[in-house]
Amino acid sequence: MSLHVTLNRSAFLQSLRTTQKAIASKTTIPILTGVKVYLSQEGLSLTGSNVDISIETFIPADDEKANMQIHDVGGIIIQAKFLSDIVSRLDAPVFSMEVLENNQVKIVADKKEVLVNGIDMENYPRLPLVEQMNPLKMPVHVLTKLVSETVFSVSVHESRPILTGVHFVLNDNENLLAVATDSHRLSQRIIKLPNMAENFNIVIPGKSLKDISAVFPDEEEELEIHFMENQVLFRTDTIMYYSRLLEGNYPDTNRLIPDSFNTTVEFSVSEFRKSIDLASVMSHEGRNNIVKLEITSDGVKLYGNSPEAGKVEEELVVEKVTGDPLTISFNPDYMKDALRAFGETNIQIQFISPIRPFTLEPTETTGEFIQLITPVRTN
Repeated sequence: MSLHVTLNRSAFLQSLRTTQKAIASKTTIPILTGVKVYLSQEGLSLTGSNVDISIETFIPADDEKANMQIHDVGGIIIQAKFLSDIVSRLDAPVFSMEVLENNQVKIVADKKEVLVNGIDMENYPRLPLVEQMNPLKMPVHVLTKLVSETVFSVSVHESRPILTGVHFVLNDNENLLAVATDSHRLSQRIIKLPNMAENFNIVIPGKSLKDISAVFPDEEEELEIHFMENQVLFRTDTIMYYSRLLEGNYPDTNRLIPDSFNTTVEFSVSEFRKSIDLASVMSHEGRNNIVKLEITSDGVKLYGNSPEAGKVEEELVVEKVTGDPLTISFNPDYMKDALRAFGETNIQIQFISPIRPFTLEPTETTGEFIQLITPVRTN
């Protein structure tokens, strides 16, 4: 049995490009630079993998866009970038792929014919079997929003590997908590899920999560999330996305979030972000990259300063100020990331003192979405 199929070129390329997100161009395991192409009577699947993630896309035999004709079932491994480069350069809307003797693959479109060397698919690593009967379910857009609100706070340093991931915990079968911290800042989001799923406590690498929105472009599609011993699987009807889990215990971040404050300022996110953007232009020229916020009974001022380039000062438009006067310094890039995650809304920023972490929350909700930034001590 050897693979022989004719199908729409753009449908195949779309599936291949999604799969390629899991394929490294350089790896110590040469077979993993390849894509596994497997044809059954149900349709065509493409599988790619590296050490951390695996992606399997599926084009059903009855997919109208693919216009697939199955001549003979079977499978082969083809160098992924090579296959993508060749198929994308064919002009015809339809092409055929056929495995010949000695694992050679013949690709034909109109008058163009290409012979490619393949590898026997028996040598390809097997993907984990899914045994979970009660997966977590949510629309794709709920997961991508949850990721975008937290993943930017993961650590980029491998010295504490557990902090390079986002901590997901399901409590009471309905409250899903996602939290990320690099020990200088923290982002925490809690959402309520309508469907009952089994409680879990896992850490997913930030690198894996950053691909989610690109891998699952249909925002309204329902996603199933399955957990295995050391892997998580995100699954729709046509895409399976596996990621390894990080091992170890995530730190107890609850104790980091304060519950009493001395000063509160309420801002419009869009207005405050413009001010931070301007101040950071100057702070980026300095060695320390810090901006200063000064809260007094007369108002709120923001300063960006660089001994080398100059300084910027702005009296901020605020919705409300309560509590004690305060002067505090912080990294403007952390603040910009935090503000971006809130979208267009009003937030309250709550302070304890110039040297204690401060929190940011939307004004209309409490406790569901909270961010924390550690200030910079200045002499």
